[in-house]
Amino acid sequence: PNAFIRPSPTSGTLGGVTRRTRETTVVVEAAGYNIVLIETVGVGQSEIAVANMTDVFLVLMLPGAGDELQGIKKGILEVADIIAVNKADGDNMATARDAATSYSAALRLIEPTSTAWSPVVRLCSALTGEGIEAIWDDVSVHREKLTNAGLFERRRVEQRLSWMWSTFENNLTSAARSDPSVQALATDIVAAVRSGQEPPTRAANRLLDAYRGSHD
Repeated sequence: PNAFIRPSPTSGTLGGVTRRTRETTVVVEAAGYNIVLIETVGVGQSEIAVANMTDVFLVLMLPGAGDELQGIKKGILEVADIIAVNKADGDNMATARDAATSYSAALRLIEPTSTAWSPVVRLCSALTGEGIEAIWDDVSVHREKLTNAGLFERRRVEQRLSWMWSTFENNLTSAARSDPSVQALATDIVAAVRSGQEPPTRAANRLLDAYRGSHD
């Protein structure tokens, strides 16, 4: 069975990747869905988060969009396992090939994240279906190579640890913001920061001291 997780209500989280994305993935896997696709809305920061919760990170690009040179995409290329240049059909074919060449050149300047896999660039067309099968073959080979090298399970272990610390940080932030001692100071401190009377770093430290003091 297959599952597709579309961008969720963000509550201010970039890219539609929320705290619940990992939980949703675990639930659908437990229900027997062994192929799970997680989509982001493509704003940069969220892609890095998704790369840290998936077995293979596929980046979908458009020809002629100018993404090849955008700094926001550099971090994405550094963690990409597969880059697929979509709309490689009709009048877009030449532009798509140029984009693929640019991405391939960029990848040669980036150290691969795994010793068992070098990122690949593929052309594809969602309209005609051309190239889709080759991309799926890449996904399968990627998993096979990482598994044979003992890196697949290691990647999942690292992701579980990342999940743990991410959850810890989120819960700690929620607990601190709702703490009575913090709330008692927050209104005045926020006003001081807004007016420029207090630097944000010192204000944050005062709130942190208040939270610590209430738990001594």
